[in-house]
Amino acid sequence: MLPQEMIRRKRDGGTLRTDEISQFIEGVTDGRVSEGQVAAFCMAVFFRGLDLTERAALTRAMTRSGSTLDWSSQDLDGPVVDKHSTGGVGDKVSLVLAPVLAACGSYVPMISGRGLGHTGGTLDKMEAIPGYLSKPPNDRIYSVTREAGCAIIGATGDVAPADRRMYAIRDVTGTVESLDLITASILSKKVAAGLDALVLDTKFGSGAFKDDFDEAVALAESIVGVGKAMGLPVCALLTDMNQVLGRSAGNTVEVLEACAILRGEAADPRLLDVTLDLCAEGLALSGVAETAAVGRRMAEDSLASGAAADRFSRMVAALGGPADLLEAPERHLRQAPVVRAVHPEASGYVAAMNTRDVGVTIVGLGGGRTNPDDAVDHAVGLTDIAAIGEAVGPGVDDRPLALVHAATEDAAAAAAAQLRAAIQVAEARGMSGALIARRIA
Repeated sequence: MLPQEMIRRKRDGGTLRTDEISQFIEGVTDGRVSEGQVAAFCMAVFFRGLDLTERAALTRAMTRSGSTLDWSSQDLDGPVVDKHSTGGVGDKVSLVLAPVLAACGSYVPMISGRGLGHTGGTLDKMEAIPGYLSKPPNDRIYSVTREAGCAIIGATGDVAPADRRMYAIRDVTGTVESLDLITASILSKKVAAGLDALVLDTKFGSGAFKDDFDEAVALAESIVGVGKAMGLPVCALLTDMNQVLGRSAGNTVEVLEACAILRGEAADPRLLDVTLDLCAEGLALSGVAETAAVGRRMAEDSLASGAAADRFSRMVAALGGPADLLEAPERHLRQAPVVRAVHPEASGYVAAMNTRDVGVTIVGLGGGRTNPDDAVDHAVGLTDIAAIGEAVGPGVDDRPLALVHAATEDAAAAAAAQLRAAIQVAEARGMSGALIARRIA
């Protein structure tokens, strides 16, 4: 297989054979395929696209480029299930979903990523917990998942290494947005986890990676279709990201919000609904529950009984974190030294939110990154974020737009100005769109 001939054929709109794709990815992994050839391949795919068979072949080859998890020797008494989110602002669903699924009889080896750009990353949130081992070796992943039922972790260097090299090249060649390459990138790491079922949270709206609804639908359909072609049951929910999910955005502050939900305290309705519906789909898809409705009741019961909280505590302790994190998170999580309320210039109702700009505000505080090597200040972020339709005002006793948690007064002031520009306040009460717009399976 000559890489240049394969690239030329795809450039001209031809179809690639499965064995060609496999050999190409082997060359990407061991370095026989040059950086220029990878870039040319990605650009050809960006413009010409891949059919379903080609997408599945690319995903399978990228999965096989590194190590995979094999649960056949672990004597598990339930299915291996996971959830993937396409990214958003304030999305701490995974921190609640993983222990809920575990408490209901599933096993969840959740390979998560870091935040980049305006979106937060689950791995960054877990790394706000002191002592937490975010990238354990495979034997530790097996033992923690078997004993606690879940392990929220990051991919080690030997998981889908072809994807890692390709993504770095896509990032600097303008091909990150390719639906085909996104599909293979997401699924290659999930398939490597040895899953029996996957539920996909595909965001749309101003804070999503794919802000256009039709593009989000296309991505969900692509992942579901390739999953089916590879023998992995996948279900996708299209969920609204036109406002922050929950009442906090940042790393430490989102861990605190998730801990409160697991303790049974009052939760933001939108956040709770998305989490429970994703749990319900995962339980039904994997056969733990007969239907999604039954799965939803099981998920609710696991929160109410404290079973999910127990699974979370066991996971954190097994991966090196504090055993009493859930009971006393403020004792262990580093807090920002400056906390300031941000009020709008005039009273009214939250009418709309540029959620992407809210995420950018957190990056400006130091709570996110603009390139993969940036350091993150886990303590900074936003709490008590007003939702669309809520009354806010400038007075001392009026509800603020949010509380800013910052490292310095100057940083807090800059974030306050950005937040006022990102959240539109009007005399008329704003209305939220449908939280879950579509289900694709």
